[in-house]
Amino acid sequence: MSCGCEENRGTVKVVNGRYKPSGKFHFPQPNTPIRNEQGVLLGITNPRDIVHMHSYGGEAIFFESLGKGKLMASRCDNSDCETTGSIYMPFRIHCPDCLAKNTVIDITDKAKANSIVHSFMITERTGAFNTLQIPIKFVNIEFDGVCTILMGALVRGEPSIGMKVIPIFKTQNPEYIITDMLWVAEGTPASDLPEGYSF
Repeated sequence: MSCGCEENRGTVKVVNGRYKPSGKFHFPQPNTPIRNEQGVLLGITNPRDIVHMHSYGGEAIFFESLGKGKLMASRCDNSDCETTGSIYMPFRIHCPDCLAKNTVIDITDKAKANSIVHSFMITERTGAFNTLQIPIKFVNIEFDGVCTILMGALVRGEPSIGMKVIPIFKTQNPEYIITDMLWVAEGTPASDLPEGYSF
């Protein structure tokens, strides 16, 4: 059964600095009964297709840069801050200590040269809309000179604490989401990267 979800599907433009949505964003479908073995009604399914608008605000540069093969971090440059010079990855718009606006910096070369696995977890149970291959090898990545740790997914190699890893970027048809950057074990050949990804 078609939900008609492609008919006039919702899109968003920016006009004079404001979002201007057009089209349909909600697509209800007919409910179906849920019955037990004896045919007694217990409930219904209530299927819906929703187009969600997600605003990145000050983090947009981070997500756009992933599709260009770059890893952007942020740094506190407030000389009055007790933690001035601290580099944050995941990207933070403001310093958590002084609340000053951070400076955007490119740490791509740093990430390619000295990223290591701080800790890891392998799971076969995922949340809704997972697009990663199961089992997922979640890795917490430590960067030299960066005061925070980034979680990512290792797609080539078996994780171990202290192993060197390299970021790869979805530079072909990026989706502007965190999985535009994945991780592989150091020494992984370019020919073994997932389709659309490069170093």
